[in-house]
Amino acid sequence: MPITTTYQAEPRFESLGGDFADLVQAADFPQIQLRYRNQEAARQVGLQDLDEAQWIAHFGRFEALPDNQKQPLAMRYHGHQFRQYNPDLGDGRGFLFAQMRDHQGCLMDLGTKGSGRTPWSRGGDGRLTLKGAVREVLAAHMLEALGVPTSRVFSVIETGESLIRGDEPSPTRSAVMVRLSHSHIRFGSFQRLAALGQTENLKTLLDHSLEYYMPDLLTLKEAQRPAAFLERVAVLSAQLCARWIAAGFVHGVLNTDNMNINGESFDYGPWRFLPHYEPGFTAAYFDHQGLYAFGRQGEAVGWNLARLGEALSLLAPVEALQEAHKSFAHTYAKALPAAFLYRLGLRPGTQEQNHHFLRTLLAALKDTQAPFEGFFFDWFGADEGRAMTRPRLGFYQDSAFAAFRKEIQTFTPDRPDRLHHPYFAQDNPFTLVIDEVEAIWEAIATTDDWSVFEAALATITEAANAYDLNHSSI
Repeated sequence: MPITTTYQAEPRFESLGGDFADLVQAADFPQIQLRYRNQEAARQVGLQDLDEAQWIAHFGRFEALPDNQKQPLAMRYHGHQFRQYNPDLGDGRGFLFAQMRDHQGCLMDLGTKGSGRTPWSRGGDGRLTLKGAVREVLAAHMLEALGVPTSRVFSVIETGESLIRGDEPSPTRSAVMVRLSHSHIRFGSFQRLAALGQTENLKTLLDHSLEYYMPDLLTLKEAQRPAAFLERVAVLSAQLCARWIAAGFVHGVLNTDNMNINGESFDYGPWRFLPHYEPGFTAAYFDHQGLYAFGRQGEAVGWNLARLGEALSLLAPVEALQEAHKSFAHTYAKALPAAFLYRLGLRPGTQEQNHHFLRTLLAALKDTQAPFEGFFFDWFGADEGRAMTRPRLGFYQDSAFAAFRKEIQTFTPDRPDRLHHPYFAQDNPFTLVIDEVEAIWEAIATTDDWSVFEAALATITEAANAYDLNHSSI
């Protein structure tokens, strides 16, 4: 393969040994047809020069990358699923394929979804529907555009199998997906070791996590590290959750095996974006109690962090871990209003001003049921003159918006020149509410028309360039 000077293979997780993961092999697929290639992500890890045949060899047949893992690893973990502990988890349809440094020197994972059965498949077929892969591409791309820390889909290859699924029309098409992430070490990775009473392995995983993801914490005394680790994860998770809320995103399945230690959103299943502000809005049809509803995501993340703290109690005093856990609530309280201001392109004020602004904003959205994404599009940069010419003008003329219109003018726009981008000249923003997601898939399912999907990705990229949230000076 063409090796670039920026490709830096660094397989580290495999050195932990067989107590943490199992050697597995990818399925032999009857068809290998490239459907999506994230060239920008490939550039960031030095794999941009692969031709199509080489890409398919590595990400369809999973031939090892140079100087990387010789064989895939199905990672072991447990987890709470809808608050019920499940010790029979682990990578059941995916594996860790490779690790490398990115252009910023961060250790990155290439992990799969739909790559075949493993010892942890629990009777499943180890496969992924093509629709599931398409949905994950869309979710990750949109979240990245909205400034949410997220894994990214690296590759999607259609695999030519007909899958039977009980929750969608079957048989349906199959795919194997590769995800680029900062880590696949989950809360449940620690829970498993604690449940098995493997204190030394728990310490080994903690040391590994600190060395490769939080090396600054290694300067602390060994006894202080577990609580410091929990505090760091709590802070990162609070910032992530606040960004979800400001993006109007509902993850849907916030189990402890679906949260990683880096505060990065990943593993998208029944996700949804809000059509309008509704705290009780749920994504998963099987979430009958609304446990992971939009407005309860902060509660869910805090609960999951408490379970991580319980696992770490084998290594540190409970009191120290409880104190560290408080960082979630403290950080989330500050991060939530900041996330809304960030999305609106505004500089934050005092903490009291920020909180008052958020209360005013949410009251206006709740009372008027204005379109969620349309609201952020219209009011970006606090340009009232522009907002009051948009198709959603009627919502903003409602008396329920009067307090918000007054309040937003007390904040200073950050880089207001962003409004000059052509994206803001159109009447409506791009959105991914469920009807639009289904329309994108329908074109693929009925006529194999990928142009709607490709156009959606191009428009999301345009929106990302317009908002430029990932490079915000705030």
